Amino acid sequence: MSTWFKVHREIFDSDIWNDVTTFRLFMYLMGKASHKDGVKIAGVELKRGQYLRSYRKLAADLAYKEGRGTKEYSLRTIKKAIDKLISAERVNVRETEQGTLFTILNYSKYQGSDDTEKESVNTLNSEPNTNGKRTVNNNKNAKNARINKNKDIRSKLKFETHHLQLAELLFKKIKENNPSAKEPNIESWANTFRLMMESPKEKRSGKDIQDLILWSQQHSFWYKNVLSADKIRKQFDRLYLEMKDEQKPKSNVVQFNKKEAEDDGYNYGF
Repeated sequence: MSTWFKVHREIFDSDIWNDVTTFRLFMYLMGKASHKDGVKIAGVELKRGQYLRSYRKLAADLAYKEGRGTKEYSLRTIKKAIDKLISAERVNVRETEQGTLFTILNYSKYQGSDDTEKESVNTLNSEPNTNGKRTVNNNKNAKNARINKNKDIRSKLKFETHHLQLAELLFKKIKENNPSAKEPNIESWANTFRLMMESPKEKRSGKDIQDLILWSQQHSFWYKNVLSADKIRKQFDRLYLEMKDEQKPKSNVVQFNKKEAEDDGYNYGF
């Protein structure tokens, strides 16, 4: 890694300058992003301007001293800050099995030399004419393609705070049963819960999902088998019916007496 990185002066005119948490996060991602193609982290090959990290680890990375102790941001705070960076078209995010892949948009613009930056801008905004030279244009198609790509990426990870809370709740309960449980991709779980609630074919309520999480993690059988958001999604109907069946009030059961049935004339031979 390089021992320094550059920051464009336009940062002072941006909205994130007024948001300390978002600004700190952006600076951290800029400083940690790979400065060249081909760097591998956890088996993932990064391109220039990319960084692989989970939201939970980012929260720990940005912890700061307060008084005599250390204060750590919540996952919800980190999520909100990432959403701001995405909306401001500062970063893109993509989920992988190893964690969240952050891509700094316009990384070359920030980190390239002045000559490189000018060359890059001129190349992106020009096209060859009939004489083989390049003429400058607005290149609207390229800009629209970039905007649409950003929208597609955001649509895959547009989970909200309540989805994240469900993911955190599930892992918390799993951890109570098994303190050595491996930390999952919480963002991926949150996205699964979002899909469960928003999919036209499912439309699960947050309350039902929450109840299933709590019930399954104290059930003698299911606590060993429901260890992910995907499992809850896959087994939802069965889990829901079993939970409701257990919650039914215990009524007085009428015991069947064969002799009494025979005496009353209901003898069908079985």
